[in-house]
Amino acid sequence: MITRLEDLERVRAESRSLVTRRSLMSAGAAVVPIPGVDLVADVGLLTTLLPKISEMFQLDHEQVQKLEPHLAQQVLVMASSMGNNVIGRMVTKRVVAALLRRVGARVAAGSLAKYVPFVGSAFAATISFGAMKLVGNAHIEDCYKTALALLPASGQIAPVSPPAGGIAR
Repeated sequence: MITRLEDLERVRAESRSLVTRRSLMSAGAAVVPIPGVDLVADVGLLTTLLPKISEMFQLDHEQVQKLEPHLAQQVLVMASSMGNNVIGRMVTKRVVAALLRRVGARVAAGSLAKYVPFVGSAFAATISFGAMKLVGNAHIEDCYKTALALLPASGQIAPVSPPAGGIAR
């Protein structure tokens, strides 16, 4: 379990970098003018990306199973309350397909757009990149919030957010 806020922030930054790299790969697959290649690529990318992010935050299935029972239950309850069915669980193609359905309109528009001469491929790549970033970054934030909530259990005090509308002085 991550026990220091500094480590948690580092993992968050590294995860965002990973999401950006995978999003670029997704954009590259979206340019290929073969129907369905982009969706197959996205499922494959997310099937490996989401568990990797969970692992980086020490919240993947195996790591959560090794936690004390009350902490493991807390992780699963928090994830469920955020609507995240990936944290602490096995990631399957079915789970990834459900996530892609959430951004389905974007993915469908990108798939159709690539058949428009010239600008269509660029549009499809942009949409695919954005959809992958959206799903990946949302998972990062869910993992971050879950791991942050576990910090007090490890003796670390969670930071106080600055007041809304300005920077704390």
